[in-house]
Amino acid sequence: MNLDDLDLRELLAFEPKGGVMRFAAQRVLLIDAVALGILRKELIDLVGLQGARGVLTRFGYAHGQRIAEAMRGAFPWQSERDWQRAGGRLHMLHGLVVLEPGTDGAPGQPAPPDAPFAEGTWHESYEAEQHLLHLGRASEPVCWSLVGFASGYMSYANKREIYCIEDRCVGRGDAACHVVGRYKEDWGEAIEPYLPYYQTACLEVALEEIRKALRSAEKKLQARKQELARLGGGAVDETSGIIVSSEAMRRVLDLARRVAQVDSTVLVSGESGVGKERIARLIHDASARAQKPFVAINCGAISETLLESELFGHVRGAFTGADRDRPGLFEAAAGGTLFLDEVGEVSPGMQVKLLRALQEREVRRVGDNKARPIDVRVVAATNRALAEEITAGHFRQDLYYRLRVVELRVPPLRERPDDVLPLARLFLADSARRMGRKITGITPRAADQLLRHDWPGNVRELENAIEHAVALTTGSRIDVEDLPEELRAALPRPTLPGRIRPLEDVEREYILAVVNATGGNKSKAAAELKIGTATLFRKLKEYDKKGHRA
Repeated sequence: MNLDDLDLRELLAFEPKGGVMRFAAQRVLLIDAVALGILRKELIDLVGLQGARGVLTRFGYAHGQRIAEAMRGAFPWQSERDWQRAGGRLHMLHGLVVLEPGTDGAPGQPAPPDAPFAEGTWHESYEAEQHLLHLGRASEPVCWSLVGFASGYMSYANKREIYCIEDRCVGRGDAACHVVGRYKEDWGEAIEPYLPYYQTACLEVALEEIRKALRSAEKKLQARKQELARLGGGAVDETSGIIVSSEAMRRVLDLARRVAQVDSTVLVSGESGVGKERIARLIHDASARAQKPFVAINCGAISETLLESELFGHVRGAFTGADRDRPGLFEAAAGGTLFLDEVGEVSPGMQVKLLRALQEREVRRVGDNKARPIDVRVVAATNRALAEEITAGHFRQDLYYRLRVVELRVPPLRERPDDVLPLARLFLADSARRMGRKITGITPRAADQLLRHDWPGNVRELENAIEHAVALTTGSRIDVEDLPEELRAALPRPTLPGRIRPLEDVEREYILAVVNATGGNKSKAAAELKIGTATLFRKLKEYDKKGHRA
């Protein structure tokens, strides 16, 4: 058999109903190219670009060696040279690239310095395609496993170290991928930057960098928690690092941690500025999806057309400017959490598409006719009363119940005054550090004024107010005069002695007291109370039935 006789129809053996598949008598597997693209992205996220490149290059090299070894005895080759040159042909038969051959060196003879041992142009590289799809355009060539495969095959077949370098790549914007192969000694110093990717050294360096980064992050996290507790004067939630002193927020965080243990869709509701995204991040970080992406999008800040493309992605040519396929955020958040902020602002048309994606667990890119399965946990947030929006016909009821499997209501800051001063001290420390100012604290007068304010803008307003005060203060502590004008004008909160009583009881006791004070003169009592006589008689009759007499 010679090189041109290799034919996929003869090399591939399989049962039409499924089972073991063999290529040249060796077992092979069908693996989705997108799955390899996702693996590439996750490797880069986990061990960095250099570590991922090392893993994939070594995988390709081992793959190439194994194929060369298997093909050696698979056929009665017409010549040793055909077996040695079969690597490029097998690249094509495996569906990895479409090869346009270039030069080919003679066996057993080193190529001259000005001519490569082997050279070729790769079209339709699956690796460049997947890198663009999941990571976008690169600054360097990205066909790492393909280069490794070519190097491994030729090195084994020629019993000498032969290394390939990709000097043009579709993944970085070139028209095609181009690869050059030479004997190691013929490359000279030019091969030195590439050799670590064929060894374990680059992996060990990458893993050591990860270990150092983790140790440093852990130390910083512990120091940060201690600083938060010292500055805030409140307890620091271990999962999120959020300062919380009020019982209301403790209940919210406890429920968030519990719901994080399941994959149910969550709706986080609350006024603008209460920290809904922080709660969403807490749910993600405390879940089994914590190591996967947390992707957030503000649905209210994007037009309907653009929002569809952002969420679901698009294919090349779907609209003007769509020059390549692009995955949406549902796919980008694969295995992790997608946070849909301000979901109450989504248009009715977009609500239908969003509902379908949540129900079917699949998305269809704009301009595509193929559905793609998704594995993502959705957390949505809104500052609107969606139940009222449903009544008004502005929000779909079925989407509401699909999103609101579990609802977390984040209370406004006015309902948790215990959190005001701890948060204010934290924001003070952050602002002072950022501005390089030596501000040590808040005066009692300013603290009292902060507690008087209703905080319609919630935590965000508090943070901005403290930053305003840090920027303007001339002393070492924030005083009332440094606060924004609306805070300086805040009136004292009403105080009530003893327990809070029902308004009905207070009204009844007051009316009966006025009737007694007028000597039982009901007409005079009605005039004092500024109500009609008939109204007074009706109320007294009701009181009498319940055993309350003047």
